[in-house]
Amino acid sequence: MKEQAIDNKELILALEELEKEKGIKKEYLLESIETALVTAYKRNFDSLENVKVQMDSKTGATHIYALKEVVEKAQDKETQISLAEAQKINPNFKEKDIVEIEIIPRDFGRIAAQTAKQVIIQKLREAEREIIYTEFNERKGEIVSGLVQKADRNIVVMDLGRLEGVMPAKEQIPTEHCHVNDKIKGYVLEVEKGAKGAPQVIVSRSHPDFVRKLLEFEIPEIYEGVIEIKSVSRDPGYRSKVAVYSPDPNIDPVGSCVGQKGVRIQNVINELNGEKIDVIEWDEDPSIYIASALLPAKILAVDIKQEEKFAQVIVPDDQLSLAIGKSGQNARLAAKLTNWKIDIKSETQFREMLMNTQNEQKENKNEITNEELENKTE
Repeated sequence: MKEQAIDNKELILALEELEKEKGIKKEYLLESIETALVTAYKRNFDSLENVKVQMDSKTGATHIYALKEVVEKAQDKETQISLAEAQKINPNFKEKDIVEIEIIPRDFGRIAAQTAKQVIIQKLREAEREIIYTEFNERKGEIVSGLVQKADRNIVVMDLGRLEGVMPAKEQIPTEHCHVNDKIKGYVLEVEKGAKGAPQVIVSRSHPDFVRKLLEFEIPEIYEGVIEIKSVSRDPGYRSKVAVYSPDPNIDPVGSCVGQKGVRIQNVINELNGEKIDVIEWDEDPSIYIASALLPAKILAVDIKQEEKFAQVIVPDDQLSLAIGKSGQNARLAAKLTNWKIDIKSETQFREMLMNTQNEQKENKNEITNEELENKTE
């Protein structure tokens, strides 16, 4: 007498509960279990048969089928069935068709449950990791908050809830020292899959876009698109320059970002551990834009070479060190911000340069005149 198909309605209820709690689709889990049962059958019964497992999504009833190809005369009874035998099942079968013959081996329910449990747990982990990976991959470029679990100069590990955020040394602010249990923010730079498939979030506090996102969070006009951040350049922990612009002439983009008595920008500065932020107004005229980018230095003149994207900047003598900045920081950040090569000269240096150029031109002219006289004498 034929055994009854394995029935496991409790399994279906458990899968439905998992779907609610973990967000893993019941259909995906059923497919994983079916695959696990095929593996369990072949391993425990040392079978070479091609088998298929189907589970009822409502009752959990499990049906196992041996798949056999219809041939004129079966040579391999594990994988083939003769045409005559197949047509006893259904007269319409013909050669090369696949016949599904239901089988229920003794004790398979117990063996399958043990074997399938391990595979199901694995699939659950994989599915959950994939969901977390997708979720955080979609958050790439956003700011996340978490508690510091580990902190040293080589790496900072953050607890982000469902997984860890890792901040390598190069993504840390060099002037900042995190401590265990500190609550900090970070910019989601990358989401990677580890060696075992576990997702890992690479977090940065040194990236220029971290400043951009903090400004979006603090300043509604930026978030709403009324003010646009055109460019950000940064020396993490020390100074940032941000170029802002608004197409609305009634809006002061710099004033809106700084806020009354600097309260808006101060919140960002506090988050960056005291890093200075220069907010300047973007201008389509490169000479005006470059002059603004070199603030707080006063600029006398900007001579640009558009094709080379090169700017010669002249400043008062007492403003040269301010324009260049400590270790060239101000000039370097201005060049990054504008994407122009910038050469800064003091007024005295520029006059000397002009005088040297004029003297060279005179000397060249005199040399040419002397050559002409010699030629005429000959």
